[in-house]
Amino acid sequence: MKTTSSKLLGTALILATILTTSCSNNDDNPTDENGGTSFVLDRENLTGEIKDGEVILESGTYKLTGKLIVNAGAKLTIKEGVKIEATTTSSEDFASVRYIAVAQNGKIDVQGSASKPVVMTASVQSPGQWGGLVLCGNAPINKGTSASAEVSDLTYGGGDSADSSGSIKYLRIEYSGFSYNSEKEFNGLSLFGVGSGTTIEYVQVHEGSDDGVEFFGGTANAKYVVVTNFSDQVGDDLFDWTEGWSGTGENWYGIRTNAGNRGIEADNNSNNHLATPISNPIIKNLTLIGMGAADTSSESQAIKLRVGTKAQFDNLVLSNWKTGFDIQHDEGIAYVTDGTLAATNVRFDNVTTLSVGKNTAGDSFDVSSVYSINENATGAGNGTAKPTWANGWTVGL
Repeated sequence: MKTTSSKLLGTALILATILTTSCSNNDDNPTDENGGTSFVLDRENLTGEIKDGEVILESGTYKLTGKLIVNAGAKLTIKEGVKIEATTTSSEDFASVRYIAVAQNGKIDVQGSASKPVVMTASVQSPGQWGGLVLCGNAPINKGTSASAEVSDLTYGGGDSADSSGSIKYLRIEYSGFSYNSEKEFNGLSLFGVGSGTTIEYVQVHEGSDDGVEFFGGTANAKYVVVTNFSDQVGDDLFDWTEGWSGTGENWYGIRTNAGNRGIEADNNSNNHLATPISNPIIKNLTLIGMGAADTSSESQAIKLRVGTKAQFDNLVLSNWKTGFDIQHDEGIAYVTDGTLAATNVRFDNVTTLSVGKNTAGDSFDVSSVYSINENATGAGNGTAKPTWANGWTVGL
């Protein structure tokens, strides 16, 4: 078929227009090829604020040299097998503390796997070297409509129970717990007003110097969580909640062989025990293992419930503690009586005193009705032994 020169010229003009438009669009949006973000990613110097778009960490090791903040509208994606290693900072140099924080309306997506977990660790492998991971959401708290997170100063709290801060799967957090002072310490995983739309599954906090996982209000749900403390440097509680947390915990395994604090320390609000929403989580399939006879501290308690928290526990194995359940204050005593604080299917193993209770005035109360015993309880899956679901991605077990 014969082709005229005019047709060829028309085709050439169309192609030129397309190419010119394409090049012009790339010039107008120079970050399109990098997730639409203005953040400059440096593998040897991971720090700063992600203010827009998506930053993706793929393969290998990234050096965390300061705080990394994921702001509203931005997203941090971490692919399987990635290691983030916090470099060393002086204990007095608070401004340069290494930690990762997700602000309200920011997102994190940790895409680890059982064979290739994401690891957040420190160059010096001992407790308290860095600040761990902090999420701040829009879910309700009882400290006020909103508040400022004690270890990042980010705002948290609100009215969105279903809020999402993203997804975390197969993550190991090591050597966290950096301390500002005796009253202000980072945990391994800190959840401030985090909502139920957030996925938290298969997380280990290993050798931290403060709490392993702590919930500050919110409605977050956390499944398949391991907290391990073996170092001679004493840690704090394995799990902790306060400020009205009302989410769920399922398949938790916590063990410490040092003279740290409790398996679980649970509060509602220390300033107002009846502040709403009242802490009232549901915890299923829980194993907590303490130090045993070698622990001479006064805080060898598997579970301490105080200042007005409620909770419903089921299928527990508590091993090597001086005290199983320690229930404090008038509200806690009343919740045991009315059944809104209860633990069913509990197996005690080498626990000296199964339960103790004291009202606000310090008078002792019998709170043994808080638990029912089941010698066949499996806890996190295999009693005191390592759970099958922890194979492959955890360390120290």
